[in-house]
Order: sequence, then C-alpha cells, then structure tokens
Amino acid sequence: METIIIRGGGDLATGIAYKLHKSGYKVIILEIDKPLTVRRAVAFSEAVYEKEVVVEGIKGILAKDKEEIYGIWDLDAIPVYIDRKGDIIKEIKPSVVVDAIIAKVNLGTTKDMAPITIGIGPGFEAGVDVDLVIESNRSPNLGKIIYNGKAAENTGIPGEVMGYTEERVLWAPSSGVVKAFYNIGDKVKKGDIICQVGDKEVIAKFDGILRGMIKEGLFVHQGLKIGDIDPRCIRKYAFTISDKAKIIGDGVLNIIRREK
Repeated sequence: METIIIRGGGDLATGIAYKLHKSGYKVIILEIDKPLTVRRAVAFSEAVYEKEVVVEGIKGILAKDKEEIYGIWDLDAIPVYIDRKGDIIKEIKPSVVVDAIIAKVNLGTTKDMAPITIGIGPGFEAGVDVDLVIESNRSPNLGKIIYNGKAAENTGIPGEVMGYTEERVLWAPSSGVVKAFYNIGDKVKKGDIICQVGDKEVIAKFDGILRGMIKEGLFVHQGLKIGDIDPRCIRKYAFTISDKAKIIGDGVLNIIRREK
C-alpha cells in the first residue's frame, strides 16, 4: 500500500489523514516539537504532547524513529513524527507529500519530495513549487483541485457562523505564556475571561462553546490565533472533524486516485 506523508497535524491535516487512512493508505504526519494547534480535540498534532490521541475512532501515536513508524502502522494507527524540515521524507520515499501546515506561506515543500506533491491553501503555486494545490478558502471552490496557479489569498477573516466571523476567533493580545480558564467543549458566556496571555485577559464576545484552545503553558506571540468559540452551542462540534477538513481530504483523495 502506498505511503503518504502529511506535513502538519492540525485540524485540516487531520481531516486529510482521516480520509486517507480510511481509504487504506499508510499515512505519516510530520509535526514540530511544540504544535500551536487550536482545535486540539480533533488534531493528531496533540500526540506530540499526549503520546497518543484518538480522533473519530482513529488513533494517532507519537513515533520516535522509523522503526516505531512501521510498528504503529501494524497497529492500524497513524504515526506522528517530529520533523520540522521533513528530513525523513528522503528515507521513507512516499508516493505523495501533502503540505497541510496552513502557514499561508510555503515552509519548504518542493516538487522533488515525491512523485506527487500537494499544497493546501495559499502559499503554493501548482506546477511551480508543488504539483497541485487544493483550495482551502470556505467558498463554493472549497476543495477544488488547482492544476495551474494558486489558491485564493488569505483574507484574514474567519468563515461566518450564525452571523459571527472575526468575533469567533480569540487572538493573543500580547506575547506571553497562555493560561486557560476553560476547556475545549465548555460553555462560555459573553464577558467570560477565557484565558490570559501574559498579564492580559482574553474575553468572549458572545455565548457559545469553546471549540478550540491552544495548549496551556505555551509561549505565543501577539496576534496569534489561540482559540475559537462556536455560537451554535452544540458541544459535539468541538470533538468532530469539520466538514471543511473532510472536503479538503476528499480533494486530496481524488488527486491520488486520478494520478494513479
């Protein structure tokens, strides 16, 4: 069975990994040593901190070397390996590399990494630094496969949910260490102090469910996304892969099936 390496283990990358794993592919997720994932309850990146995580019935397990990666596959799980630069790609020789870091810029993925390279969202140009790009902007084009050119530029405005856009996202008001006062899945009310960054408070702007919260104790820089409130007040949404992530995952799966 073909091996696919996904750079990044956040919620969108996890949606891709979920789709590929369910379709029978051997998947490896590459992460950094301190992931800054917000939707940690549905992200395999959390295995970096917890050693093992389960997302919608699929287990992600932290691997320390290539031998452990093979062992984790034998457990029908997804190995998560700390490798910021993707050095192990040359050793594993995957048939596909997917850059799902969602950094809005290319952090080093090149076409020569694998027979098929795919970039998710802005920061990549199909036919130049990767073979194909998948649109990640929540729009009618979400999940579209781009054979030439780029995805839509990042607008900086979160997708609308029940009339809320920018208010949904919690941003670091300053640089400092995060101290959280609520857990993912908790109900919060307008005016609640959700967390503190350094000595500055982050306050909820409406009632909802805390859908995502960056790991407590991390040092973050001012302006970083650190949390996400869902106004729909349906707790299970905090613990299920988003439709957006699964649509992008379908796009990756379609590419692999077509190119083969």
